[in-house]
Parts: sequence; structure tokens; C-alpha cells
Amino acid sequence: MPLTNSKSMAKYIVLAVLIIILNFVHSFFLPSGGVYADSLSYFEIASDLPNPVTNLFPLGYPAMLRGFFEIFGDYFWAAKFLNTSMLVVILLFSYFKRFYFKETVLLMTGKTILFVFSIAISEGLFVFLLYFLLFFLNKILLENRNSYKNILIASLIMLAMFVSRYSGIYVYLSIAAFSVYLFFKGKDKMQIKGMILFILLSGLGIAGYLLFNHHTFGSFTGENLRGKPEEILPIYILRDLLGTANAIDPYIGLKPSSNSMASLAVQFFVLLIDVFVFFYFLRYFKKAKASSSYYFHALLWSVAVGYAVSLLVSGWFQQIEEMNTRMMAAANVCLFFSFLILYLRNSNSDKVIFRVACFFVVFFTLYSLKNPVNYFENRKQIEPQMPKFSHKKYLYNNDRGGADALTTYYIPIINKTFQYKHTNNQKGDVKQSIAGTINPKIKWLKYDTIKDRSQVLYTSELILK
Repeated sequence: MPLTNSKSMAKYIVLAVLIIILNFVHSFFLPSGGVYADSLSYFEIASDLPNPVTNLFPLGYPAMLRGFFEIFGDYFWAAKFLNTSMLVVILLFSYFKRFYFKETVLLMTGKTILFVFSIAISEGLFVFLLYFLLFFLNKILLENRNSYKNILIASLIMLAMFVSRYSGIYVYLSIAAFSVYLFFKGKDKMQIKGMILFILLSGLGIAGYLLFNHHTFGSFTGENLRGKPEEILPIYILRDLLGTANAIDPYIGLKPSSNSMASLAVQFFVLLIDVFVFFYFLRYFKKAKASSSYYFHALLWSVAVGYAVSLLVSGWFQQIEEMNTRMMAAANVCLFFSFLILYLRNSNSDKVIFRVACFFVVFFTLYSLKNPVNYFENRKQIEPQMPKFSHKKYLYNNDRGGADALTTYYIPIINKTFQYKHTNNQKGDVKQSIAGTINPKIKWLKYDTIKDRSQVLYTSELILK
């Protein structure tokens, strides 16, 4: 029997408030405040608006950052309040629209939401828009009233997703593939008509943005700026496959940077968990076949699979990072959301899933803040140094060759310790992130290619104790 609607939602409201608070304060205890290399590129584009000079990243997320920057005057706080605002809007919308509120709160306890809304990356906006896209596609598939209005809004959201991340094209193509399936299998002509019209309208919008890019920047998606992809080695193919498979797991997202045997053993162990979770989710998906919401769940699975596979393949031909929780955000959200809806519909009690969700909120918080650092203290050291480098045009991290900061972990059961290098805890990366936040106009460099070294701010010139 499904859970009754009269059941008190007080505990979900409390959990939702807790998630918002944790999300807001989380990055205060990260060395660079949740700002990383890609964040600096977004800050740079945002600072150039309304006259952007590159289309390496689409303008959606930088435009949102710029809007919040105009209010708060600082890109760290702009990203912080943008993320928190999106979380609050989703929760309030879900509650007042009665759109799977319990499921939405539980969705936010998973690794993807907790991660993408805690740092300055475009996936937060991407997932935010995805949630509302699913809302309107659900209405198109399950309701016939106001269909043209829903189709138009859904099309605009799909366009906004593409304008936020170019990988939105994979969501679009996945929905198009689902629409073909619906055309041959569906019996409701209004559903089929609605989805076809959605594909046409959003396709026109995406094509229009690509033409704008080509006319303004001379390329469709900044393909001429990305450089050649790195050599495709077997170890990287294996890591990408493992990262893609981990899109299934709603909570566990371990991705060690090392390629050692111990590291790969950990990832294969996680793969076993991923396989178990997949079949567990599949069991619930099969229960949807007899329900009126089957096509909505089929849509969610289509987007998850289509997006994951498309991004995996494209990653081998483009200069993008390996598959991980961030890259697989949309796929993970769709699978987990489908499972949560079906689980609560087919369960007499929500005690187990609620307790698991609470446990992983606590676990994720403790894990990510296992070595808390005062971001504001780090920034306080870097900020007074920046005015003397105001003439610098480029920023390069040249501290990588020095002694790496290693974190020591103690395993009480076997009485052993081991050390691990956390990339984002290295002083060079921290100095680069804070410097780029303070001066968003400075362009960070992946490689030291500028011949005139007087134009480059090297992180070794900044002091961070």
C-alpha cells in the first residue's frame, strides 16, 4: 500500500531546512570555499558580461552569477546565494505544488544534489532546470489541460539547460529518443503530439543559440578552444566506465585520483554496489508498468541512460574531465528520483529510506569536512596581496612541483594508517582559486604558455601559511 497523504510531513520539512543550512555553511570550511578551476572560468565570463569574449562555456550560468554579483559585489557570495536560492525554490515549489515533496527532499540527501549545490559549478543550475523540466514533462505526459502552455514552458527550460551546459544536448536527444518510443508504443495522441511539439520548439531554440554562438564567436560550442583530447589509454577508459556506472548509486561516489591497485580495488568494490543498486532500482521500475505514470518513469530512465552513454562517448573525443559524480549529475538525479517515487508509492512505511537519507546527509557532511579549514582565514591572507598584482592578466599554478599536502587517515579496526593526496587541498590550487575569486578578470592557465612572464601571476608569488 502506498503511504497516505495525511501522514505528517514535519520530519521532511525539518530535514529540508537542515539540508539548506548545511548547504549554505558547507563551503565555509573548504580551503578554497568551493571555488575551483572551472569556477574561475565562469567568474571570468560573468565579469565580461554584457560583452562576452568566449563561448568555451555557455552564458547561462555566468549570467546568473553576474546577476547575483550585482547584489553582493563578490563572486564567492554570488555563487553561494545562487546555489542556496535554487535549493529553496525547488523545495518551496515542490511543497506548494505538491509535486513529490517527500521524494524531492529525499532526492536532496543524495550525493549529486549535496555536491553540485555546495560548490561554484554550472551543474547546480543544470540540475535545478532539470527538476522543473521534469515537472512540466510530467504534466505533458499525465495531464491534457493547459498542454500548449506546458509545452512552451518545457521547451524554454530545455533551451535554458543547453544555455547552462552544452551537455544539455544529450538530455534533448534522450528525450527525442523517448518520444520516438512513445510514438510507436503510446496510445494517447495528446501525449505524442505534446512531446513532438516539445522536441520541435526546443530544437529550434537550441539551433538558434548555436547560430548565435557561431555568428558572435566563430564556433558553435567553443570547439576551437578546447584543444586536442588526451591520449585514450586503457586505464582512462576503465576509469570512465567505472565513473559512468557509478551514476546509478544515489549515495556512494568515491573516485580516488590514484591508479594504484588499491585504488582500482576500491572502485571495483563500489562497482559491485552499483550493480546491486541497479537491479534493486530495476525491480521498482518494473512495478511502474501497470501504472498511469509508466511513461514518466520511462522518460526518466531514458534521460539517465541516454545522457550517461552520450557523455561517456563524447568524453573520449573532447577535452573534458573523466566521468564522475559531477559529470553524471543529470543521470543520477533521474534514476534516483524515479526510484524514490516508486518506492514511496509501493511501501507501507518510509522509516527505512528516511533513516538512510539522514545517515548519508551526516556521512557526506563529515566526509567532505573531515579536515575542515577556515576559508575566510585563507582569503584574509591572500586578499591584501592582490592589489600589487592588479596589472597581471594571467594566473598560473606553479606550486605543483613542490611538496604535496598529504592527509593521514587512521583505520581503527586494523590499526593502520594511510596517506592520500587531495587535489583541491594543495596550496597552489587554493591560492589560484582564491586569487581568481578576488580578481575574476584574471585568466587562469592550465599550462604555462605565456612568453611574457611579467603578465602572469604565479601562485608561488602569493603567501599562504
